[in-house]
Amino acid sequence: MEPSLLGKENFDSLIQALAARDYRVLGPHVRGGAIMFDEITSAQDFPIGFISKQEPGSYRLEDADNGRFFDYVNGPESLKRFLFAPQETLWTVSADGAVRFNESFPDARPLAVIGARACDLAGMLVQDRTFLEGPYASFSDPYYAARRENLFIVAVNCTRSAATCFCASMDTGPRARAGYDLALTELADTFLLEAGSGAGQALAAELPLQPATESDLSTAARGIEAAAQAQTRRLDTSGIQELLFSNLEHPRWDDVAERCLSCANCTMVCPTCFCHRETDEVALDGASGAHQRQWDSCFTLEHSYIHGAQIRPQIRHRYRQWLTHKVAAWYEQFGVNGCVGCGRCITWCPTGIDLTEEVAAIRAQPGAKA
Repeated sequence: MEPSLLGKENFDSLIQALAARDYRVLGPHVRGGAIMFDEITSAQDFPIGFISKQEPGSYRLEDADNGRFFDYVNGPESLKRFLFAPQETLWTVSADGAVRFNESFPDARPLAVIGARACDLAGMLVQDRTFLEGPYASFSDPYYAARRENLFIVAVNCTRSAATCFCASMDTGPRARAGYDLALTELADTFLLEAGSGAGQALAAELPLQPATESDLSTAARGIEAAAQAQTRRLDTSGIQELLFSNLEHPRWDDVAERCLSCANCTMVCPTCFCHRETDEVALDGASGAHQRQWDSCFTLEHSYIHGAQIRPQIRHRYRQWLTHKVAAWYEQFGVNGCVGCGRCITWCPTGIDLTEEVAAIRAQPGAKA
C-alpha cells in the first residue's frame, strides 16, 4: 500500500483496531520518571508533550507541552522483554508415583507494541539470529519463537535524537527499515503511516486514512534526516575485530575498570544482550519442581564461574568480554554487529561510561600495553 496519513484525532482507531483483533496493546507510559511500555486503551495514555533529556549517566523527562506523541526518543525498555522474558519457567516436573516432565509455554494471546524505534527493531532482528536462525535453527528456542510469532509492531521513525544516540553510524536508524507491521512518522497534526507486512496492510485498511502527498513524504524524510544529523556520537566499526582482539592488554581496560561498577545496567537495557542463567526450584516437600531461566550478565562474577574457578575475576576482564563480544565477536557468530546504536548503555550507566569513547581511545593508541 502507498503511504497514507492518520490524523492525530483518529489515533484511537489504531488502538481499537488492534484490541478488536484480541491483541494485548502496549504503548509508552510515564512511570517512575521514565518512559516504559504498559497496557494502553486510548491515546490519552501516551506521554503527549514529553521529551527526554539524555546524557551519559543521566536521564530525565520534561513536559514540553507541544502536543507531540513521540518526541521522548527512547526509554530504558526495548522489545527484548516481550520476546526474551526476564524470567520464565521452561518446564516443570511432578512426581505422583511416576516422574512427569511438563513443558510450560508462554501465554499465546497476541501482543501489539506501539512505539518501537528503529534501533529496537534492529535489536530484535539480531536476537532473531540468536534464538531462531543460524546453524542450529532446527533447535530454535520455542519460547522466543512463540512470542515472536504473536507480536505485532507499530514502529515510530525518530525525528529527534538524544545526545547518547548513535544509530546513524550503525546504519540501524533513525528510520525503521524492516521488522515492523506498521511504521509511523509524526508530522504536525498527522502521522505518515506505512505498512511493512501483510498483517499491517490488513489492519491499515480498517483505519480512517487519507492519501499522503509528496509534501508529506518530504516533510517526514526531512524530520528523520534531521534526527540523524543531530547525532554527535558515532562508533567507527572499520576493522573493529582486529582492533579489539589485538589490544586485549591495552591500558584502557584498566582505565574503564576504575570507573565500572560491574552493576550490569548496560546489559539489562541493551536490546541484544542475551546472557541468562538456568536454575531448578524444588518444592519443600520434594514432590514438584520447576526449571527456570532468568536474565544474567557477563558483568556478574558468578556468570564466569566454571569448574571451581572464576575465569573473569576482575572488572577489566568482564568489561573487555562484554565490549569485544558485543562489537567484534558477534560478526563471527551472527554476521552482524551486536550494537545497534541506541545509546541506552551510555544513558543508564551510573558512571556514564561510553563505549564509543572506549573504542575510540583504543583506536587512537593501538598496540599500547598496560
